[in-house]
Amino acid sequence: MTTPLAPARILIADDQEDVRSGFRLILGSQPDMTVVGEAADGRTAVGLARALRPDLVLADIRMPGLDGLELTRLLAGPGVPDPIRVLVVTTFDHDDYVRTALRDGACGFLLKRSGPGLLIEGVRAAMAGDLLISPQITVRLLQGLAPGPAAPAARSPLTARESEIARLVAEGLTNAEIGEQLFISAGTAKTHVANVQAKLKVRNRVGIAAWSWENGLAGPAGC
Repeated sequence: MTTPLAPARILIADDQEDVRSGFRLILGSQPDMTVVGEAADGRTAVGLARALRPDLVLADIRMPGLDGLELTRLLAGPGVPDPIRVLVVTTFDHDDYVRTALRDGACGFLLKRSGPGLLIEGVRAAMAGDLLISPQITVRLLQGLAPGPAAPAARSPLTARESEIARLVAEGLTNAEIGEQLFISAGTAKTHVANVQAKLKVRNRVGIAAWSWENGLAGPAGC
């Protein structure tokens, strides 16, 4: 008999009580997640994280005492001997914030307005060792990349279906949205995305999107 996996233990760090309450309700409704602590400021969050050793910390950017970027560096940054996963969930989507958080070890960057579905998907992606960024951020970060000429089909390592998946990732779609568009399950879409990522030898969805733009599969939003 297979022993079920223990739920992911999550610490919520956000200075707004209603946000913490909302996250707690969303995550607590999932059988594979449980909230083990909450903090209204960054310093308290770091202390609780080190004491409780949660599987994941959800961290806002702007908090009293210590912001979410510094929290990420202290808990997950380069040189941390026993890092803790940090998923940034915020209303602030400045490019500098995104790059700093990812550079310092964040396992994802989500916008609060993206909704509960993406929050749950982001937590599960983090626990699986993947990285998820809100689609609208992914698209914006790639605005500076000029789409190049389409690569000859023989040179592409992807199948036709995988190329289609890569194009949809570049357009900012989530696994669930890709599944809806291609009439496949979100799980099948996730498998395709993982295969594309492995074939392209990129770290995450941003890498897939960049490859798609560089090879003419997708272009800037509105083009």
